Amino acid sequence: MPYKIAVASSDGVNIDVNFGAAHKFLIYEVGESGEYALLEIREAVKEAGEPSFCNDGCKGGGCQSSKESHPWVDSIADCRCVICKKIGFHIQKQLEKKAVSAFDVEGKIEDTLEKITWYFHRVDHHQTLRGMANETSNRKDGKK
Repeated sequence: MPYKIAVASSDGVNIDVNFGAAHKFLIYEVGESGEYALLEIREAVKEAGEPSFCNDGCKGGGCQSSKESHPWVDSIADCRCVICKKIGFHIQKQLEKKAVSAFDVEGKIEDTLEKITWYFHRVDHHQTLRGMANETSNRKDGKK
């Protein structure tokens, strides 16, 4: 069954934005066989006087808000997971309530999507996770 992954990126190449500082999320759709493609870009809807979704709970080091639901959490609730440079504990808990996995990762989007889609494919098909490093590098090289 296809699913979506939300990625915080400033340039569309690297995962380099904290959840609380994200002004947009790249939404990738992952198909049955693990192939992925950019589906859409979700931009923050700015409230009057606010630079982004971040509010009183954000103290420069990311969103620490413990309010009931951060607007980004609701906005990406249809995704299976979110990938950011950093995600605060309170936001992780809010995502858990929506059954959205959270990954703190810094690096190339393509490399990270390869690993995460491989992981979800194995989990969905009740397969072992052993050999992940070898299998993901072989997939990139075109080997089966």
